Amino acid sequence: MIPFNKPFLTGKELPYIYEAVSSGKISGDGKFTKKCHRFFEEKFGFGKCLLTTSCTDALEMCALLLNIGPGDEVIMPSFTFVSTANAFVLRGARIVFADSRPLDPNMDPAAIESLITARTRAIVVVHYAGMACDMDPIMELAGKHGLYVVEDAAQAIDSCYKGRPLGGIGHLAAFSFHETKNIQCGEGGMLVVNDLGFAARAEIIAEKGTNRSAFFRGEVAKYNWVDVGSSFMPSELNAAFLYAQLENLQLIQMKRKHLWDRYNRAFAGHAAAGQLRLPYVPPYATNNAHMFYLVCATLEERTALIDHLRQKEILSVFHYLSLHKSPFYADKHDGRELPFSDRFSDLLVRLPLYFELTDRDQDSIIEAVSGFYAAKKQAIRYLHMPQSVPQP
Repeated sequence: MIPFNKPFLTGKELPYIYEAVSSGKISGDGKFTKKCHRFFEEKFGFGKCLLTTSCTDALEMCALLLNIGPGDEVIMPSFTFVSTANAFVLRGARIVFADSRPLDPNMDPAAIESLITARTRAIVVVHYAGMACDMDPIMELAGKHGLYVVEDAAQAIDSCYKGRPLGGIGHLAAFSFHETKNIQCGEGGMLVVNDLGFAARAEIIAEKGTNRSAFFRGEVAKYNWVDVGSSFMPSELNAAFLYAQLENLQLIQMKRKHLWDRYNRAFAGHAAAGQLRLPYVPPYATNNAHMFYLVCATLEERTALIDHLRQKEILSVFHYLSLHKSPFYADKHDGRELPFSDRFSDLLVRLPLYFELTDRDQDSIIEAVSGFYAAKKQAIRYLHMPQSVPQP
């Protein structure tokens, strides 16, 4: 079976973990944690960076930093992972879902302003598949209405909007280093604080609500409980693993983009024939090759394609189900139809893409997908043939 994903190891992960263990400092905020923070701050120009145990934790920290509470409203796309919403629901917020764009699953900026009320506190954008949302109009709307913007950049490492790294545009941002991501440490995440007015408090929240970090820097005589917080910081072992990955970011990205481009070229003919839709890369966005997906014509066709690939020992998967229709939130949603979110929920299928995917295995995937659509095309022609063939 060709898997959907396979975590890549650079070879430095275990040596770095051994180094961390040997140092006697493995609980977090040690040498490798600081090296990871410095990597992101220097390479991408982010504000303050704080590693977390997951992207979910980073989003929950965003909700705490913004003092989100009962009665507040937060606007976000319906086509996203549940963590995007859960982080704010846990604080008592009401989620107001926005529809996707017609050409890609990202939230449509044109759909946002009509959703803003006196209770709106924040807009959460999700850069789906590492492709940038159209951030200029979103930031302008936020400025106009006095709102905060949080970037859910879980899939967006090393991707840009008009030359600006994703995760460095909103007031706050959250990244994921889950094993399905380009850069991974099994489970991990990161909070990015671009509005430095939040920086000191972010550090306190990450330290369980204490000023412990300031104490270790010699800034206070003793540390105390000074705010709300939780145990968001990962161990030094996770940071050591992650740093080995970060050192190889360019190598990993080159291979993933090679595979993404091969898929895109291979299926261009099917897209031109109107059989399927390819990923749309807006002119303001770069592609970090986080995933490669196809958009099928119908739900039945997608189901048949996934089954066809499974029979060929290839694992392909669909993705998010619209959150506004979820069992948990359907009765809390305001009843608006979000047709494009539903469309991507029903029609999008993701193909295997990981560092160790060989060209040969990828050719097998391409052949299987192309064979599915060739057979579909043949069946359509056959249906339009006369029921009986005239005898000579």
